[in-house]
Amino acid sequence: MSGAERNSQGTDGAGDETPPFRYTARIAGEIERNWQRRWEELGSYHAANPVGPLSGEDAAAEKLFVQDMFPYPSGSGLHVGHPLGFIGTDVYARYHRMRGRNVLHTMGFDAFGLPAEQYAMQTGTHPRTTTENNIERYLTQIRRLGLGHDERRRVATTDIEFYKWTQWIFLQIFHAWYDTEADQGRGRARPISELEAEFAAGKRSTPDGTPWEELDREQQRRIIDSYRLAYLSEAPVNWCPGLGTVVANEEVTAEGLSERGDFPVFRRNLKQWMMRITAYADRLVDDLDRLDWPDKVKTMQRNWIGRSQGAEVHFGLENRSERIEVFTTRPDTLFGATYMVLAPEHPLADEILGAPEEFGSWPEGTDQRWTGGYSGPAEAVAEYRRAAEMKSELDRQENKDKTGVFTGMHAVNPVNGERVPVFVADYVLLSYGTGAIMAVPGQDQRDWEFAEKFGLPIVRTVQPPEDFEGGAYTGDGAAINSSSEVTGLSLDGLDVDEAKKKIVSWLEEHGHGKGSVQYKLRDWLFARQRYWGEPFPVVYDEEGFPLGIPADQLPVELPEVAEYSPRTYDPNDADSRPEPPLSKAEQWAEVELDLGDGLKHYQRDTNVMPQWAGSCWYQLRYIDPDNHERFVDPENERYWMGPRPDRHGADDPGGLDLYVGGVEHAVLHLLYARFWQKVLYDLGHVSAEEPYRRLYNQGYIQAYAFTDSRGVYVPAEEVVEQDGKYFYNGEEVNREYGKMGKSLKNSVSPEEMADSYGVDTLRLYEMSMGPLDSSRPWATKDVIGSHRFLQRLWRNVVDEQTGQPRVTDEEPDEELLRALHKTIDSVRSDYDSLQFNTAVAKLIELNNRVTKEYSGAAGPPRSVMEPMVLLVAPLTPHLAEELWSKLGHEESLVHGPFPVADENYLVEDTLEYPIQFNGKVRSRMTVPASAEQEELRATALADSRIQELLDGSEPRKVVVVPGRLVNVVG
Repeated sequence: MSGAERNSQGTDGAGDETPPFRYTARIAGEIERNWQRRWEELGSYHAANPVGPLSGEDAAAEKLFVQDMFPYPSGSGLHVGHPLGFIGTDVYARYHRMRGRNVLHTMGFDAFGLPAEQYAMQTGTHPRTTTENNIERYLTQIRRLGLGHDERRRVATTDIEFYKWTQWIFLQIFHAWYDTEADQGRGRARPISELEAEFAAGKRSTPDGTPWEELDREQQRRIIDSYRLAYLSEAPVNWCPGLGTVVANEEVTAEGLSERGDFPVFRRNLKQWMMRITAYADRLVDDLDRLDWPDKVKTMQRNWIGRSQGAEVHFGLENRSERIEVFTTRPDTLFGATYMVLAPEHPLADEILGAPEEFGSWPEGTDQRWTGGYSGPAEAVAEYRRAAEMKSELDRQENKDKTGVFTGMHAVNPVNGERVPVFVADYVLLSYGTGAIMAVPGQDQRDWEFAEKFGLPIVRTVQPPEDFEGGAYTGDGAAINSSSEVTGLSLDGLDVDEAKKKIVSWLEEHGHGKGSVQYKLRDWLFARQRYWGEPFPVVYDEEGFPLGIPADQLPVELPEVAEYSPRTYDPNDADSRPEPPLSKAEQWAEVELDLGDGLKHYQRDTNVMPQWAGSCWYQLRYIDPDNHERFVDPENERYWMGPRPDRHGADDPGGLDLYVGGVEHAVLHLLYARFWQKVLYDLGHVSAEEPYRRLYNQGYIQAYAFTDSRGVYVPAEEVVEQDGKYFYNGEEVNREYGKMGKSLKNSVSPEEMADSYGVDTLRLYEMSMGPLDSSRPWATKDVIGSHRFLQRLWRNVVDEQTGQPRVTDEEPDEELLRALHKTIDSVRSDYDSLQFNTAVAKLIELNNRVTKEYSGAAGPPRSVMEPMVLLVAPLTPHLAEELWSKLGHEESLVHGPFPVADENYLVEDTLEYPIQFNGKVRSRMTVPASAEQEELRATALADSRIQELLDGSEPRKVVVVPGRLVNVVG
């Protein structure tokens, strides 16, 4: 019989007879069910708003808004790794709730997921049915964990009332533009109506200078639409016919397949909704300094945005009027630019394909390595582009084979007049920079390898160290080979920074470029060719212009469709085009509406928003889930998320108080949510500039997995260890270590642990395994240690034979009181800093001390056990409530009190000082903690070892460092 089985029967290894009131899994389960019912009846976790249907007196208290990252309700259920962060936030929230704070903690569901749609395509089951079933299962599992959530505030992105407001927010973005001159050049979003008024009043010039009133309405609309923060654009996208939708870059594997389903992904130019997140690039970078986030996450966001200081350089084309514009962070290396590269999608590549007679043959003397074996540039570029479409962006950037073809064109290097051949190569992406680069092989390893393959010149422009061996040199040094008699420019001898300044001035003076800031960040592709998502609240008029649906006509609800597959569904057809499932709902897509100028015919957009949409703003709906008039009431939003300079400093951007989730969301979700929040802030809808004031990334629970001789995973719980080897059904298996999951067959369900030990034991074990922000190994055999601690705590309060409290009213000795108050002080600090594992260790240490001192018939003092029960309550709330009740308290402890340490017991009576002689520790002394410097000096000099070392002579100097040491210099 396993330990878990023995414990579920209640023995705890203490003999065959189990006392009737021992804390076993059975009793734990009864306690947990009882208190969860009680909390629900009392509304124990209801957080009060200042106004509205959820208002209450508690809103006068200091608030705390704690949030977990939005979970997706998967049908596969939870394993014990999933609740790690949820339990952590619950402990933190409970602690602060016990200290009198008004705590908002709830959980909703990011429910518009592709898995439900894929299941619908396979079975015909409506995605809503699948999603709601999954939510119910998920709720059953997390409710058993005893999480202190305000159930009234739960939302799911698939709730029609929720996505009504998601659509409303989209319209706010659609009806806005970014004024770069506002707020003293910092920029902010403004209503699009104000832009149109500025054009009409002549305060703002049109792009070509034509007076606004001379433009027809169609021309005016095109100009206005080009400014919108949400706009339509023909853009290269990742088209996955197998999924019937466009997928984001991060959803494509290195093999060019979709992350879900392993379907081929192709690059296509499609007309798509885009969000102008690039307008906020500087604010998204700069405001990171105002946030209490892990440095790692801030760095990841900065790198993703990729703000770079450099220069735009214009290369003229030989015998053509066009020019190639590049951005470089190293304009000081221009003399080393020996070739140029265009992305396959670059407009100049279109020119080559569109006018092949101009590029019918290669220039005389063209190196055959440059042509790729093609008869002319047009054929070469066309074939190369087709091959590039089959690759993922990651494959293209790696470009391991260094592929490319010559375009037949030469550019002119502006700094020396040299002819520079122009290539097309797929390691350059149109989505980064200008889609063209000047290649400096002497200072870039990829350019070096390309140049070596194609026999192109390599010119170093920075002097490497004498001992440098290898290819491209990317370090600092003096400029070399960087002068020209043709232009009279010389950078030779300058360091990198000096050379950059000089070349930028020269480019600007001679009209060949200018200093510039560029970003890796690109506008957010905001459309999916799917069914299960938020419909766009726009329609198209007869001219094809998008129009926003009036707010009073929201929501635009998803229609019913006969099947959920896209019209085109050949997983391997590279030439297919998206035809979303919603295009089948013809009566829904073709509609007559009155948008303010009478009943007219319109066409709905048949794409849907990406799953990111709902998770951009859900924290705001948690605040006011029953508000039918606004997405959030301003007073409630200000209370929960508004800036608090009194607590967080004058530069506080606002936001919720603690956001906990995995580091895998460090970039996209957080970046998108910050963007939406800033737009809403600029438009005056919210008071907080940032959604998440403090971010904390929890680690993962990992577990051993086992594979047989075929490499197939076998159930980990059925593997047996013998003599350091591992066996499954008698066959030796291999052990590996990784993330817990069903695919590795190493999952352990929370229900299994709850059945065997009780939920509080599971909670305690997960919090004790190690620091919350670190990954840790799961070991089922170690759970018993947490359970035994709770049993000992229970026995210190409850008589296992009678079930009655066994505490006494006697006063503890001063030593125990000192230990108690030190624990209170330390545990409070640990809870504040989310160091739950060290809090558990200190509580175990104190309880062990009490157990040892009061192991006889007489129980421990009430004055010690009551604080201990309160201290453990955030970790093990059900057990603590039961013990608190047995100690005679009728009120729940959900709202405290929480113990406060008595300062008198924190002061040490004595201190130990090391005594150094000439800087080396030679002795130690124990003195009263209140000892003054003269007393410390005298005691050190009286020490027998120090007297021996002085050998009758006077010390040259005695250095006293209060609280630390005494150093005698002989």
